[in-house]
Amino acid sequence: MGIFKRNPFGHILFLKKWLIRFFGLLTHRRYRGFNKLNIEGSEIIKNLPEKNVLFVSNHQTYFADVTAMFHVFNASLSGRVDSIKNIGYIWQPKLNIYYVAAEETMKAGLLTRVMAYAGAVSVKRTWREKGKEVKREVNPNDTENIGIALNDGWVITFPQGTTKPFKPIRKGTAHIIKQYKPVVIPIVIDGFRRSFDKKGLRIKKRGILQSFQIKPPLDIDYENESVEEIVNKIEYAIEQHSSFSKVIPMEEIEAMEELNKKRQWEY
Repeated sequence: MGIFKRNPFGHILFLKKWLIRFFGLLTHRRYRGFNKLNIEGSEIIKNLPEKNVLFVSNHQTYFADVTAMFHVFNASLSGRVDSIKNIGYIWQPKLNIYYVAAEETMKAGLLTRVMAYAGAVSVKRTWREKGKEVKREVNPNDTENIGIALNDGWVITFPQGTTKPFKPIRKGTAHIIKQYKPVVIPIVIDGFRRSFDKKGLRIKKRGILQSFQIKPPLDIDYENESVEEIVNKIEYAIEQHSSFSKVIPMEEIEAMEELNKKRQWEY
């Protein structure tokens, strides 16, 4: 690889590789040390095509979720099944992994701007800006950039566009699926909200069991299924359909157990 070789967004791959290595080393103990990451289904990763793969996931923090995905994907490609043991996998990371992020978030400070270089495809939110509700048309350049990223490699997206659970899936994700026809891989995560602050930069609590489940590709009829049907499939696949909200989340169960233990200790 030439030292000045660039990806389609103009990022120097040599620099991107070292950024991923640095952040990988910096964050590894967040998932295997301070807390534990329980992974399921990572054997699916190794059998995916080199490009035009879209990962859809629920969202719990700004950065801890996607960082975990970089760890799991690269570990799996290095032959580790459901494990991120031995950080050596980060030495030769897959460089064509991208993630969709709000432009507002990625321009919030120096650290986020540096992190964006590692693979962010920044988009403007059409419904919210600076904490206020807005309503604007989708920027065609944003959709085009996601298409460029898919044409080059893998793209991670959080189709709810928020870290709040059980919010509606944004239809823009379904439009992208119909337009670019990627392999769609659902991911369901849990425990990150308890482990980290909202940004996913600060460890809020240690000893948390985080879960990370990779599901088989969605069966999608790109030509004949409607946007609404695809949205519905995604909602069920990432377990964010309203019917799932009727089940008590594991986080609440754990919180109640901790409260009971505290009460028993007090008595």
